[in-house]
Amino acid sequence: MRKKDDEKVRSIKEAVIKLILQGGFHGTSVSKIAKMAGVSPATVYIYYENKDDMLNDIYMEYSEEIYTYLLDSVDRNTEGQRQIEILIRSYYNYILENKEIFSFVEQFSNCPSLAGQCSGRQGICKIYHLMTEMKQENIIKDYQEDNLIAILFQPVKAIAVDNRKTREQKEVLLQEMIQIIEYAILR
Repeated sequence: MRKKDDEKVRSIKEAVIKLILQGGFHGTSVSKIAKMAGVSPATVYIYYENKDDMLNDIYMEYSEEIYTYLLDSVDRNTEGQRQIEILIRSYYNYILENKEIFSFVEQFSNCPSLAGQCSGRQGICKIYHLMTEMKQENIIKDYQEDNLIAILFQPVKAIAVDNRKTREQKEVLLQEMIQIIEYAILR
């Protein structure tokens, strides 16, 4: 097997994301990916066994990246309320700074036949664990982790992806949402 070239892999990933966002999963072929990435279809198969494996691998990498970004932002020695704000702002900032990657992960996550194939997602487990720890430390209320995660992230995503609002308007909404979330879940 030939040595993998990081630049080629990066180009392939970028092509996958762009093509999926433009034409969806079924409108994206290995030949289109290869053409956009500037490599041959055979080169794509050096790095990925098939299209499904490629999509799963890229989805797993970027979804884990999101969770790592969030977890790296939280300093567990910080006061509880501040931890919640940092977590929320980190998610918001990640979405704004990585729009294409975030959109790809969202699109993939919303396709049960594709996302259901991915297992072993460690990042989300770590987020659940963080919620459990924060409950045990009496930082947040004793709600189920699924609800806590929904309360923390879904409204923030709605603000971040709203293309009808300016950045300044989003900031105002985000600040108010942080207060609402803190009121709802903090002890």
